[in-house]
Amino acid sequence: MKRRALWSTALIAPLALYGCGSAAGPDSGGGGGDTLVVWDWKSGDATAESYIGQAKADFAEKHPDVEVEFVAQPFDQYYNLLGTAIQSGEGPDVMLFNGGGQLRDRTDALLPLEDYLAEDMERLAGWEAFTADGHVYAAPVTLQGHPIYYNKALYEAAGLDPEAPADTWDAFVADCERLTEATGADCFALGNKEGIGIQFFLSGIGPGVLTPAEYDAWIAGERDWTAPGVQRIFELWVEAEQSGLNNDGVNSTAMFNDEFAIFDAGEAAHVIGLMSDVGHWKDFGEFLGAENVGVMPAPLVNPEAAPSLPYDGGIGYGVAEWTEDPELAADLVRSLSSTKALEAFYADAGAIAADTTIDASGAGPATAAIVAELPTGKPALHVALSAETLELMGRLSQQLLSGSVTVEDALSQLAESDQAG
Repeated sequence: MKRRALWSTALIAPLALYGCGSAAGPDSGGGGGDTLVVWDWKSGDATAESYIGQAKADFAEKHPDVEVEFVAQPFDQYYNLLGTAIQSGEGPDVMLFNGGGQLRDRTDALLPLEDYLAEDMERLAGWEAFTADGHVYAAPVTLQGHPIYYNKALYEAAGLDPEAPADTWDAFVADCERLTEATGADCFALGNKEGIGIQFFLSGIGPGVLTPAEYDAWIAGERDWTAPGVQRIFELWVEAEQSGLNNDGVNSTAMFNDEFAIFDAGEAAHVIGLMSDVGHWKDFGEFLGAENVGVMPAPLVNPEAAPSLPYDGGIGYGVAEWTEDPELAADLVRSLSSTKALEAFYADAGAIAADTTIDASGAGPATAAIVAELPTGKPALHVALSAETLELMGRLSQQLLSGSVTVEDALSQLAESDQAG
């Protein structure tokens, strides 16, 4: 007798943090025979329900006898749980990753997928974030970047042109002073309780500081942490706090979702947010009105800089090297990155899908501005760093704001960590 297709979502906790369930039970390891197990943090999210549904339908049409079990893990525990599964070699068949260091640090446990996904290479964008040593280890589902959003209604209230935000840092700071005086709003909404705020700041403000050559060298791994431009980014991190541009209590404010709630409430004029997931154009538009959500490039700190949208592949599904049927698991990844599934993800969750055939430009001015910048965008600066260096940078960023470490000492520690990685 044929098995019916079974799609069960073991919801352990809702999505609470960026990126994206509790210790898995005894049946939550890898699948066997005609069963596949998926670990992620999206299948338990209500806004992803239609996305998962479309992926289910696509896979079930091709493999009606295969059971697939989704186990939704909480993001704050996800990579620790995944690490334990990888050590045992008995984890899920398919797993979700953030692009960049979190995936690249675990490629020994993943199968190269370029041969399985060759037909999808042209349709999908964002592959670089899931590539290491010439191999592709996950299929991109979303594009993730870090636009600087601003509240056009506050600009109007302050007598500023909402269609012409400042293009230099000095003019930007002057506008912030005017905004605060006229509306009482802070310049930036910022949360760094998790140490993630510095990542967004580095990638959001950095394009206005580094020259194109410096930027490209950083992404290529040729990073000079003592360079004046890099030092200037971290100095600005401190100066913005000391000059009162941020909301109060940055180190005790969670980015997810307290920082974004400050911007949603009109209590801050700017926020460095996301393109997909949470803290993005769709969320902001629901609170402020889509017409009031603006997107601006990084203000120029260095006149030789050439700001562009910082973005990469956001999240993507990979296949465990221990799966019993790699071709079947890879086909599930193809369903999870199929056009119909990603169309639903865009429509209901506001994800900027990795599928280049999906037109997202009609969802409002902020989305149109983001989409228009995709062809000239560059990878985000922080995504090029290892997970260990990002963790260290988070701790040091809190110490920089509290005054317990100098910029020079912080950069020296980061250089040592980066070189060791």
